[in-house]
Amino acid sequence: MFRKLRTTHGGAAAGMETDFERLHPSSSEEDDDDEMVDIAGATLDFSSSDDVPPLGAGGLEDYFGSSSSSRGGGGMKNGTGPKLVDPMEDPLPGVGTYEDFNTIDWVREKSRDRDRHREITKKSRQSTVALLRSVSDAFSGWLLMLLVGLMAGALAGGIDIAAHWLTDLKEGVCLVGFWFNHEHCCWTSNETTFQERDRCPQWQTWAQLIAGQSEGVFAYIVNYLMYLFWALIFSLLAVTLVRAFAPYACGSGIPEIKTILSGFIIRGYLGKWTLITKTITLVLAVSSGLSLGKEGPLVHVACCCANILCHLFTKYRKNEAKRREVLSAAAAVGVSVAFGAPIGGVLFSLEEVSYYFPLKTLWRSFFAALVAAFTLRSINPFGNSRLVLFYVEFHAPWHLVELAPFILLGIFGGLWGALFIRANIAWCRRRKTTRLGHYPVLEVLVVTAITAVIAFPNSYTRMSGSELISELFNDCSLLDSSQLCGYKQPNTNTSENAVGDSLADRPAGPGLYTALWQLALALVFKMSITVITFGMKVPSGLFIPSMAVGAIAGRLLGVGMEQLAYYNHDWFIFKGWCSPGADCITPGLYAMVGAAACLGGVTRMTVSLVVIMFELTGGLEYIVPLMAATMTSKWVADAFGREGIYEAHIRLNGYPFLEAKEEFEHNSLAVDVMRPRRSDPPLAMLTQDSMTLGEVEALVESTHYSGFPVVVSSESQRLVGFVFRRDLLISIDNARKRQEGVVSASRVVFTEHAPSQPPEAPPPLRLRGIMDLSPFTVTDHTAMDITVDIFRKLGLRQCLVTHNGRLLGIITKKDILKHMAQIANRDPDSILFN
Repeated sequence: MFRKLRTTHGGAAAGMETDFERLHPSSSEEDDDDEMVDIAGATLDFSSSDDVPPLGAGGLEDYFGSSSSSRGGGGMKNGTGPKLVDPMEDPLPGVGTYEDFNTIDWVREKSRDRDRHREITKKSRQSTVALLRSVSDAFSGWLLMLLVGLMAGALAGGIDIAAHWLTDLKEGVCLVGFWFNHEHCCWTSNETTFQERDRCPQWQTWAQLIAGQSEGVFAYIVNYLMYLFWALIFSLLAVTLVRAFAPYACGSGIPEIKTILSGFIIRGYLGKWTLITKTITLVLAVSSGLSLGKEGPLVHVACCCANILCHLFTKYRKNEAKRREVLSAAAAVGVSVAFGAPIGGVLFSLEEVSYYFPLKTLWRSFFAALVAAFTLRSINPFGNSRLVLFYVEFHAPWHLVELAPFILLGIFGGLWGALFIRANIAWCRRRKTTRLGHYPVLEVLVVTAITAVIAFPNSYTRMSGSELISELFNDCSLLDSSQLCGYKQPNTNTSENAVGDSLADRPAGPGLYTALWQLALALVFKMSITVITFGMKVPSGLFIPSMAVGAIAGRLLGVGMEQLAYYNHDWFIFKGWCSPGADCITPGLYAMVGAAACLGGVTRMTVSLVVIMFELTGGLEYIVPLMAATMTSKWVADAFGREGIYEAHIRLNGYPFLEAKEEFEHNSLAVDVMRPRRSDPPLAMLTQDSMTLGEVEALVESTHYSGFPVVVSSESQRLVGFVFRRDLLISIDNARKRQEGVVSASRVVFTEHAPSQPPEAPPPLRLRGIMDLSPFTVTDHTAMDITVDIFRKLGLRQCLVTHNGRLLGIITKKDILKHMAQIANRDPDSILFN
């Protein structure tokens, strides 16, 4: 069931290099364990594809069994020989598909879709049935979006409810029903007091159940040990399920989604086993108390839903480019259900993950995000009629003077983002290159134990990331019992000082000072533990930990500003807008701005991030502070390196991703980058009508390239077209099995008409139908910055280089990435795939 991936490093590449196993299955058994590829931090055995059925699975037999008499083409001169199969007239199953760990040909896929659409439109004018099929085809995209939104919204609601329940299970259990979380358990109780609203007889802590007491040293130790026990159980289950059923379910998933959307194929990454495993293990990982979030993995979950549902519609099942349009919309759905921000989700997909985003995809993304948000709202996972746990509403306006601390938070977010990316990539590289990577279960358990032991004594690290952010965003009201609202009550009448729902600024009390110390410790802990947590073999998102770091820093600064304003009303900066008894500073707003700044520093999101935060708070008036902090954060972080965390992980894993943000500033030419180089063997190529089948097979067997240029003759080297290795192998294999008279001496012909040959000669094999007659070419003196732009904007996987019409060489996406790595003084052999 499992097969291993062979990788090739270095070596002269004269054609398109590939890092996957041959079409013939025998080679997969010869691979060594040391040659397995490490993707997203997981050393993988790849299970069978969920996307396209493997070759030799009855596809060819079923196809030819149903049509035994194939249409002829280019038969023998006397006309008495067997009829030949022409791939142009009878397309073979598997021709035009792609192997694992390869890049799709965007131009070919879009051309196919246009041809299919023209055919449907032409037939729709001929009959009513064909017209109905045409309408159904046009409507199928919207129906698919509806299904993706419903499925992803339902799964997100279930994940939220399950994670909330398991998180509370670490601290106690509900006697009325063990399936109730703490909040739901105490909802119906009539014995709760306002000051201790979290305590009710129906909810028992583990100390009360085991030791029969709720206070004291022994009770504390029992609760401590049970918290540690459940955390270890949850994380052990998560990492074991990931390793056993779906190695692809680990990590965030966004780096791989970005790479897949750019045209790369990772079979099984968006399959049903990955979806099931990721959904279950995401709940367990979040509940274990590790410093990770569920927001990034929800994008992966939504894309899995979309990929699985694509198989219901032929238009999306058979076309890789069309499927990627759906996946772009699914990424928007993932953020929509993660934050309850449908518009922010669409902008996230457009800004951060999508490679090709036509206007049609924008509308469909919007519709799918709307359906998903509506579904989640119907489930109401948090019981507060909101889509997120940390929905807030601030009442006091902000003032121009406060832009300075907001920009300060932006600087902090940028510095933290740059520091985090460098530290996390260094740790992940260490994990890949040392023995640490060989013990993923032990690593997860050790990190969980460290996290639980340090987190439990501090109430702000003990609570989940979402609850912590909710607490930090909270604006203190008269009835708040939180430690963060532990202010001294001034002598004047408090109710008179309240303006609307907000309270006047007050001096900090002992409770608040205690909370600030705990928050400062929590900040140091979160900053350090997140570095080693992100990238482990469990589902792990980065949004919530990054926002938590920023929210803590923002709340600390906000309280500091509030106290400064309270004790120094007569300072120049506070005069005129902050009089005694007024509500001048909102610490919760500073927490929100800090959260946006830190998340922006780590991911380099800008527009989508501001819209997500605006949708969270529902306050238009806070857009300017958010914009100022987010842009400052991006500028500061970019000063240390232009890569966000996802781009850095893409580069770490060696994926063939041409980053649009990365500028090509070197003045090299196409001839400097193309293969073959001076020291390489000659370019491997096919001729249009002078090679025998045996010679073609020998050439294919002796090389690892995934495609071959076709020329008029080896002497003239005038370019005719390009043939993909996979299509060539399938066609030859089919001809050997199905076509009489095809032997090694048969001539392979790529021309429209077979050349004349003696009557006793075996029939030729016509393969013009699998040849790309219009391959992209550049001249040898084309500047590389133009060539890179062509690759980016057209989504090419290879480009042929000519000189006065004669073929000189080939440039692949991998060659460009290796060249860019050399210019940036990075290891070119880190690019593993094409």
